[in-house]
Amino acid sequence: MPEEIPSTRPTLYYDGACPVCSREIAMYRRQPGADAVRWVDVTCCPAEALGPGLTREAALARLHLRRADGSLVSGAAAFTTLWLNLPRWAWLGRLLGTGPVLWILEPGYRVFLKVRRGWRRAA
Repeated sequence: MPEEIPSTRPTLYYDGACPVCSREIAMYRRQPGADAVRWVDVTCCPAEALGPGLTREAALARLHLRRADGSLVSGAAAFTTLWLNLPRWAWLGRLLGTGPVLWILEPGYRVFLKVRRGWRRAA
């Protein structure tokens, strides 16, 4: 079996069936630097596009980002890591991507996930 080689760019896994999520991702994709990110809609990608350690169920449950080194982050950490990769948003990623601030952001993200269930379209 060939050895897994980490991507040279981050990969964001998002729920394309969520209208709010899709609009937000579309906005990020229009930003300078967005071409350096691989964007994967988990509602319609093949299972192998998720890579090791990520199931479709987990990817649909919350935002995930695989860093260029292959490590996986989710939730608020995925957002702040994405922002670090987009020049206009990097300042926000640096400001909010620290441990104590993420500890505060993550519960807010979890509340959003509960509300989002009502917005999600059937995939």
